[in-house]
Amino acid sequence: MVRSGTTVDQMVRAIGDRIVTGFLRPGEKLDEASLAARFDVSRTPVREALGQLSAMGLVERRPNRGAIVAVVTQEHLASMFESMAELEAICARFSAERMTAGERRALEIEHQASARLVQLGAEEDYEYFNTDFHTRLYRGAHSKHIYELTVMTRSRLAPFRRAQFMLSGRLAKSWQEHDVIVTAIMRGDGAAAGNAAKNHVSIVSEASAVFAAGDQPKVASTVPVTAG
Repeated sequence: MVRSGTTVDQMVRAIGDRIVTGFLRPGEKLDEASLAARFDVSRTPVREALGQLSAMGLVERRPNRGAIVAVVTQEHLASMFESMAELEAICARFSAERMTAGERRALEIEHQASARLVQLGAEEDYEYFNTDFHTRLYRGAHSKHIYELTVMTRSRLAPFRRAQFMLSGRLAKSWQEHDVIVTAIMRGDGAAAGNAAKNHVSIVSEASAVFAAGDQPKVASTVPVTAG
């Protein structure tokens, strides 16, 4: 069920997740009026949400013909993740070199606390933690331009990065990969932190590739459209 007062970000998340997991198939029409009714909003925020999804490459907007679900190929997804891996490597390396003592402690504390989410199998909660974890790395680089580039690239991959946690055993593996990054940052080893972050995103890319066009696992029924 969808609550009233749904935000544009919540619509982007909900629609994006349904596209990535195959509930909405490539070529399927996304009718503004139907979406507005489903989310209990006007058509204006729906248009904005579709615009963001178009920028992410998940929706194709056609002049005077409306929007449809885009085809996301393995090649395009791999290209985006390749860029993401390089950017995250830079952020992790800079974080190891530039993070303050307080930032390092906060990173380690949050990372250790997230182990409990893995034990509980709390996919949604861990996904929110995961976003926060990576944001700490971006901010820890202390480079405004790199931060903006990385956040922009990440936003385009967000639905795929969320979807990886539906795969069996992925939470525990993600935590272990984070642990290598945190250990390197706590040692101040920029090279090791950068390599660990790059390897982590490369593994995420491989895990997420199953959700590219034509390869989605049968998980659509477990991903309802919700406001959060």
